[in-house]
Amino acid sequence: MTLHRFLMAKPWIWSFAATIVVWVVTVLFTGGASSFGLSQAALTFAAFSVIVGIGQMFVITLGPGNIDLSVPATMTLSGTLALKLMDVQDGMIAVGLIASIGIGLVIGLGNYILIKLLRIPPIIATLSMSFIVQSVAIWSNRGLRIKPPEVLANFATSGLFGIPNIALVALVLSVLAWVLLEKSIYGRWISAIGQSTFAARMTGIPVDGTRLVTYMLCAVLASVCGYLLASFSGGAALNMGSEYLLMSIAVVVIGGTAVAGGNSNIPGIWGASLFMFLVVSMLNTYGFGAGFRLILTGLIIIAVILLAGGRQSLR
Repeated sequence: MTLHRFLMAKPWIWSFAATIVVWVVTVLFTGGASSFGLSQAALTFAAFSVIVGIGQMFVITLGPGNIDLSVPATMTLSGTLALKLMDVQDGMIAVGLIASIGIGLVIGLGNYILIKLLRIPPIIATLSMSFIVQSVAIWSNRGLRIKPPEVLANFATSGLFGIPNIALVALVLSVLAWVLLEKSIYGRWISAIGQSTFAARMTGIPVDGTRLVTYMLCAVLASVCGYLLASFSGGAALNMGSEYLLMSIAVVVIGGTAVAGGNSNIPGIWGASLFMFLVVSMLNTYGFGAGFRLILTGLIIIAVILLAGGRQSLR
């Protein structure tokens, strides 16, 4: 296999290569003084994108049209209700986490009910659910910013051997997701469904049940991310999940997961998340605004999709 074909067959390599380039450029621009701090910040903030990106990856792997637009609202509601339930009490940390997981399960179930029973396309169903969830978050928040328990806040903002705890949590979840995809029958099912739903049904794969579990898994990961983000930020805000709507999709696509479904890539999500954070940091350093960053993100996604088409033509 030639080097070109090898690189085309391993799309996650491109995201890590781009990450290294942007990191070097940013460090050189700042004279190298911020290299350690930049690396820690990249690991911390990329970890949040990794967590929601993994959930979105599972959904996208199901095939064309499958996407969860309720991720930002799920994060907001989870962070808001978990902090209210914990009420700054260290003894309620586990209860808050369980509540966040429960919120994700309910939202994921709601998404699939809209998709299956009402026969609404996933993009419309999850968008509709996001309005409902965000409305509940607004009603429950009422302008209050409750602080997280001190132990949880310290955990979310500290690290182990120089590695942020949030990144370690994301790494553990990534390993579990990889095992689920590569070593379990569930992983083979969602890949088969993404390649051909009709063929999957003909071979006896429980398509509906698998899709239900997948949407619930995505919502649970978004809820856990909201729980951690609210703890890291010192409180839940109503716009805390807004940037993760585009980001959760971008890191999946840039990371090498097939847009058409049937093929997923967890290492690529890490590379893409680190790349996106460093790009934003570099643009901020050079004084570019949010509008330009969004345009650049869209152009990057388009470029990756075009490259993905090129990879398909090589097969």
